[in-house]
Amino acid sequence: MANGLDVELPGGKWLGRLGWLLGGVGLVALAGIVAASLVPATLVAEKENRRLMEMQPAPFAQTPASAESVNERVVFGDLPDEVKRFETNGDFFFVTVSAPEQSLLSWFAGRSDPAIDLLTTEDKFGVRTASQRREAALQQMRSASQEAQFVALTAAGYEPEISLGEVVVEEVLCREIGDDGLCAEFFPSDLAIDPSDTILEAEGKELNSVEDLSAVLDGKLPGDTIDLKIRRPDVGILDVTVELAASPDDPTRTIVGFRPFDTRVVTLPFQVDIDTGRIGGPSAGLAFTLALIDELTDGELTGGRNIAVTGTISLDGSVGPIGGLSQKVSAVHQHHVDVFLVPASQRELAEGEDELRKKLNDAGHGDVEIIPVATLDEALQALEDLGGDPLVPVNITLS
Repeated sequence: MANGLDVELPGGKWLGRLGWLLGGVGLVALAGIVAASLVPATLVAEKENRRLMEMQPAPFAQTPASAESVNERVVFGDLPDEVKRFETNGDFFFVTVSAPEQSLLSWFAGRSDPAIDLLTTEDKFGVRTASQRREAALQQMRSASQEAQFVALTAAGYEPEISLGEVVVEEVLCREIGDDGLCAEFFPSDLAIDPSDTILEAEGKELNSVEDLSAVLDGKLPGDTIDLKIRRPDVGILDVTVELAASPDDPTRTIVGFRPFDTRVVTLPFQVDIDTGRIGGPSAGLAFTLALIDELTDGELTGGRNIAVTGTISLDGSVGPIGGLSQKVSAVHQHHVDVFLVPASQRELAEGEDELRKKLNDAGHGDVEIIPVATLDEALQALEDLGGDPLVPVNITLS
């Protein structure tokens, strides 16, 4: 401004036009990002369906989710005077993954990220119905919680009891594997029963356990039929007839042709539970077990630090593999936990934990210390090597 008049500086017009141009480019770029976030990834994302041996759209991706304290989910009832609950400074964390739908933008951003795995619709949902998937996941979590309680209390020095539970179908068995490694033929029972069915009666006899079903099958031959009463999720009670078959492991034994869920019921000497909420699947079994042991025995298994844990737990103390290990390592890092106990049988560890850790670290998912364990005893020893206290079982006899 000079003498109340506007003065145009040299090059002002060009600077103004450049500003408008850059602003326009920015708006176009922003519009492109918004559009890419709305367009489904199926336009470009594909993955092979091994069952069908064909490429299919991959609308979902398995991604890191959360790492949550198990200790905060342990719930005790009224404890006998002899039973003590010990304070802990460190927590055990169980880890989850998610499988959200992907946009073109999220696919582009994560296309080379080792912590993101593309999923077809079948990868995410399988070939089961929604109710079957829900029932299976909840049954697996219930079993994991029960097994963790049994193993933990046994290790802590108590004497829980275990009994057989109802007969629930986990999956129909495959009779013949094809050249592609997938099932070419299922047992005849596939025509009548589905995963997550509960078998209530066989030949009119009420079933309280798998042993009851075995008793009904005694004397039956392959090719015979039996009548079953089943309860199917979201359907109700059904009467079906099933053709029996010979066991693939023992031709002299006649079977229905399915694998049952482990529905054994644990009876504890006092009330304790694990609030699993809406979490499905069995992968938190080892984490549950260690958290319970730590709360029921003197000393600190964690040595006062936070420890992430994943892996199934069996009644003999063996630790089984889980899904989504790469995503879980990333989730552990994001929640600032730097030690992760994982199943030694994980296929991702075939090249060694150092290779997996390096791959994730190079992608920005942090340098988490991965410790493979095959049994509960190995997990306890690993914790002791990290500075935790050794397990000292209690010496208590409950009336």
